[in-house]
Amino acid sequence: MDITTRRVTLEDKAEWLRMRKGIWPEAPDEYLNFDMDDILANDDYLVIFACDGDQLIGLTEAQIKESAEGCETSPVGYLEGWFVQNEYRGKRVVGIMTRAAENWIREKGCTEVASDTWLDNEPSIRAHVNLGYTEVERLVHYVKQL
Repeated sequence: MDITTRRVTLEDKAEWLRMRKGIWPEAPDEYLNFDMDDILANDDYLVIFACDGDQLIGLTEAQIKESAEGCETSPVGYLEGWFVQNEYRGKRVVGIMTRAAENWIREKGCTEVASDTWLDNEPSIRAHVNLGYTEVERLVHYVKQL
C-alpha cells in the first residue's frame, strides 16, 4: 500500500461531498455543498485526498485562522476534519493526511495547529493523541427554546 495525497479540484466535488458526509453525517447536503467553490478558491484553506493508487480513500480539510482555543500565536492552522474509508481505517492514513496538512500549515508561516472533535468520539480522540495533539479544553453547548 503506497498512500499519497493530492489537492482536491473542482472536478472532484461529488467525491469530496460524499466524504464530507462521512465527517459530518448529520449536516444536510445543502450545508455541506454551499461553500465548496469558495473553499477551493481560498488560499488559506486546504482540501486533500488520500489516495491508494487511483482510488480515493480519505479526505482532510484544514485552514488558516486568526486564533484557536489553546493556541498562543496568530495565525494558526486548524484541522477542520478528516475522513477515511472503512477498509483503510487503522492503517495510518490519517497520519499521512495530517502530516501533509501540517506541512502546508508550516509553509503558511504558522507555528501551531489546532483541531477539535466531539466529546464522545473516542476513535478521534485517540487519533489526535497518537498524532501528538494535546487536549486543551472541553466545552459543552446549551440551547433553550423560547
